[in-house]
Amino acid sequence: MPENASQKPTPSELVILRVLWERGPSTVREVMDSLTEEREMGYTTVLKFLQIMLEKKLVSRDGSGKTHVYRAAIPAEKMQRRLVGDLLDKVFAGSVSRLVMHALGSKKASAAELRDIRRMLDELDTDKPNSTTKPKP
Repeated sequence: MPENASQKPTPSELVILRVLWERGPSTVREVMDSLTEEREMGYTTVLKFLQIMLEKKLVSRDGSGKTHVYRAAIPAEKMQRRLVGDLLDKVFAGSVSRLVMHALGSKKASAAELRDIRRMLDELDTDKPNSTTKPKP
């Protein structure tokens, strides 16, 4: 199985990964307790998901202590890039502008988010000189 296929999390696995990214290394009980706010899962269900995620290399496990501690094996930003790239290719035929337009049209962005987006676009624009802008000295 190719690496990308084995490391593609399901929606439930993504929920668990978000907990691990936010909390850091956690036991099954800690993951379960954090999930009750978003989605209620029993201990054995969380354990089973983590075991599957371990096989898929989405998490790693430290069993040196009394309880096993799980941590995300892939940083959040790397996984987000991978999933967005996949979405971009499969749904938007590689069109970044269509992806952005749909994202901004489907949910109202806050003023702070719009400022961040504008700042990022300005940085991208100044980093790539073109015929209308002069390179920075």
